[in-house]
Amino acid sequence: MGIKYYTLPLITKKLINRKPISLCNLTQSISHYIHLVNTSYFGECTFDESFGCSVWLVDFDNLKSTNRLKDFIQESLYESLLKHERRLTELRVNVKIKQEELFGTERQNRIKKRIDIRIKGKVKKTSEDFSYVEYFYIGPLSY
Repeated sequence: MGIKYYTLPLITKKLINRKPISLCNLTQSISHYIHLVNTSYFGECTFDESFGCSVWLVDFDNLKSTNRLKDFIQESLYESLLKHERRLTELRVNVKIKQEELFGTERQNRIKKRIDIRIKGKVKKTSEDFSYVEYFYIGPLSY
């Protein structure tokens, strides 16, 4: 019997009531896990305080330059994924930060920082190329 990979969010009520739970393939499972690392802050998971990344630490940081923020987030994501996502090899993390204007009503246009994350690697089990792309707005964090 093969390994079962569950989708996120995991609906624990179904699990407790022994009802079918949504499954996904290995690549989707890795993508879900990376998203979980990206959206968790350090210390949020009490069983492992190193789980997460630094996006939360810079959420309202307007003092650091864009290059310093990019390097800080990129290094944090790389280290977290290297430690916690062991199903990937040849891991590469690329982060870009840019300002983007979000349009609301005439008086409520806002400029926020957008963090584009691109992660590449190889799936250990299958030797397939893996690619993951996600973006966030910070100040406050939204995705």
